[in-house]
Amino acid sequence: MPVITLPDGAQRTFDAPVTALEVARSIGAGLARSALAARVNDVLCDLSTLITQDSRVALITERAAEGLELMRHSCAHLLAAAVKQLYPDAQVTVGPSTEDGFFYDFAFERAFTPDDLLQIEERMRELAAEDVFLQRIELPHEEAIRIFEALGESYKCEIIRELPEAAVISLYRQGDFVDLCRGPHVPSTGRLKAFKLMKVAGAYWRGNANNAMLQRIYGTCWGDDKALAAYLHRLEEAGKRDHRKLGTQLDLFHFEECAPGSVFWHNKGWTLFQQLIAYMRQRQIEAGYEEVNTPDVMDRALWEISGHWANYRDHMFTTETEDGRVFALKPMNCPGGVAIFAQGIKSYRDLPIRMAEFGKVHRYEPSGALHGLMRVRHFTQDDAHIFCTPAQMQDECETVVKLILDIYRDFDFGDVAIKLSTRPANRIGSDAVWDQLEQALTSALQNMGIDYAINPGEGAFYGPKLEFVLRDAIGRDWQCGTLQVDLNLPERFDIGYINEAGERVRPVMLHRALFGSLERFIGILIEHHAGAFPAWLAPVQAVLLNITDAQSDYVRGLQTQMHRAGIRVIADLRNEKVGYKIREHTLQRIPYLLVAGEREKADGTLSVRNTAGEDLGAMTPTQLIALMRQNPGSSAHMPSP
Repeated sequence: MPVITLPDGAQRTFDAPVTALEVARSIGAGLARSALAARVNDVLCDLSTLITQDSRVALITERAAEGLELMRHSCAHLLAAAVKQLYPDAQVTVGPSTEDGFFYDFAFERAFTPDDLLQIEERMRELAAEDVFLQRIELPHEEAIRIFEALGESYKCEIIRELPEAAVISLYRQGDFVDLCRGPHVPSTGRLKAFKLMKVAGAYWRGNANNAMLQRIYGTCWGDDKALAAYLHRLEEAGKRDHRKLGTQLDLFHFEECAPGSVFWHNKGWTLFQQLIAYMRQRQIEAGYEEVNTPDVMDRALWEISGHWANYRDHMFTTETEDGRVFALKPMNCPGGVAIFAQGIKSYRDLPIRMAEFGKVHRYEPSGALHGLMRVRHFTQDDAHIFCTPAQMQDECETVVKLILDIYRDFDFGDVAIKLSTRPANRIGSDAVWDQLEQALTSALQNMGIDYAINPGEGAFYGPKLEFVLRDAIGRDWQCGTLQVDLNLPERFDIGYINEAGERVRPVMLHRALFGSLERFIGILIEHHAGAFPAWLAPVQAVLLNITDAQSDYVRGLQTQMHRAGIRVIADLRNEKVGYKIREHTLQRIPYLLVAGEREKADGTLSVRNTAGEDLGAMTPTQLIALMRQNPGSSAHMPSP
């Protein structure tokens, strides 16, 4: 007679073992229709799972993230079943869910075409309409191999042979199609209604270039057609906002094969880059930071002390000198900051010391992982390292969190999620130290009344961290800033300060970045604003346009006046119609278009339009300069243009 405890604490007693689906039916017919799976004693299970003892049970629907992931995984199986029906000679390999959908890898003698994808998707819809039950089957190791050998599925046999012989192998059957899978899955194919196949690409078996090349079919799956349509609209918008395309269109940057993963900044892009640094420099001065700079290349011995050599070596660029010394391009700025702190004797009266650095770092990323500004090998971090006493640690954490959230608002990111990344398996330091550090971050957030999620096992190898996730204009999430607390590096580098009792003790070290990588943050800004930056940030804030040659000298004089006031303005004196010039500079996303005709010349004014096409009327140069120094977010922290 199992007793089932529900999430709200309510209990239900059954006369015999009961399935999760029967538990759902006992609660209500609506829940039974919408339930996809169940979490039984914290283990995700099929609805058909038999519960034989007292258990905690939570029903999972498509509204939960777990439910959507289940649907996507099941949709991958639906894809495989459709492919096998249409192309019986294709071999199935693996098909997981992804962040926005699913994929499945196939071995097939010819390339799948766009027409093939249309046919496969249509067959998937037919199979979904049949509402076929997904049945879990558990078999001994050798029997599972025999089944897939009989089906001619050599890749599945390879996977099973690598599992322990004593292992019980789980399969899922839907109609005539059988697949190897740990599960769980939705109860039947009829639960899968809002899906679409997106593209096909090449993929090596198990990601190894020495293995066979397979074909990976990507798809997306959502809870309903409305959510699917919204996702497809986001993709369309993302295509229009692609920072790589806009980077070329707006003449901001480019990449070359001679320096993969490194950015060639053009004048406009470098101006944008420097505006970010100027903004952050001003905010850090106001917040009590001192700015430092440390070498790009340092001896291997330093990285051995820090733990990077053992934990991060594969991502470091190194070189050996003629005397046998090994040096590395720094992948992180932390050891340099420690070296500066270590100079001279520090007292508790000196703390906290907030040390900021716009440090160039280099990390080896596989060629296939490089992606425009979002994933590079050479980039700049707005790093800071705060050295404080244990008693100051929580206050410093709270101050950093407030600063980060305030800065994001200045860039029009008001929707920010915070994740606490806890100790990873590969780490340095004792569990007692990790307990202390994780508690400091937790207490800071709780004291501020800020909601957060747990990201288990995703902390840095030397300490837990907070990750700040921004939501952009079209609903995508970007992980940017971080705050890490660390007692391990101070111990490894043997740094200390003199406390009130005259004893030398260890400081706490906080690692903080707000933009994260300036390159990546610029990529996010380009896509968030679709290249139309706010005026204070835009590489070119305004363009002066004459109507005829008679206004050329007037325009040149205004350009000089505005340059002297720090406004980034250009003049277009070409012998073209003013409408043509307006359209051209609008496509360049220049915030203000300033037109001078004979009337404006006589009045000492300019006719002002913004990039949205709005006519703002006539303004004097003084009024224009004041306008372009304003920030749409009305922050007092913006640097002068």
